[in-house]
Parts: sequence; C-alpha cells; structure tokens
Amino acid sequence: MSTDTDGPPDRERMEKIDVRVPALVIEAIDEEYERRGYASRSEAIRDALRDWVDPSATLSEETLADLEESREQAKRGETVSADEVRKRLGLDD
Repeated sequence: MSTDTDGPPDRERMEKIDVRVPALVIEAIDEEYERRGYASRSEAIRDALRDWVDPSATLSEETLADLEESREQAKRGETVSADEVRKRLGLDD
C-alpha cells in the first residue's frame, strides 16, 4: 500500500491498495465502466467501494413493483385514506 503524502487532508488523501480480482470480474468492469459514465476503471471501483461503505438507499424491484401496483389501485379507487382507516378502526380522537 502506498500513500500520497503531499496533497489534501487525510480524509481526502488517496491511498493505493493492491487487490487480486478474478480476471472475469476485471473484464466485466472494463466492459461496463465507460458505458456507466466513469472515466476509468479506478473511478468505477472507488464508487463501488463508497457504496459498500455507505450504501445509498435503494428500493428493490419487488418494492418498486408494489409501489406501482399501489398507484394503480389508487387510480381505480380501490384505496381509502388514512383518516377513513382510523375511523373504521375506531381510532378517531
């Protein structure tokens, strides 16, 4: 591992690491990184590592499908408001 000693503060300083990765994974990265808008393989891998350390909130395909179904139900008038649910359950204060 090497470290850039001249440059930004510790939080922004880049460090170089050596990692062994299966050839098929590298081939897949090389086929994808430009298509996804990255300037280099390193940039793509850094972004993937950032997501691993601090994952962004994403919705699963199942959740997205459920949300779409919910929207369709609302359009068809098959849903009720939260106020109506509280009233039906006797939770109205």
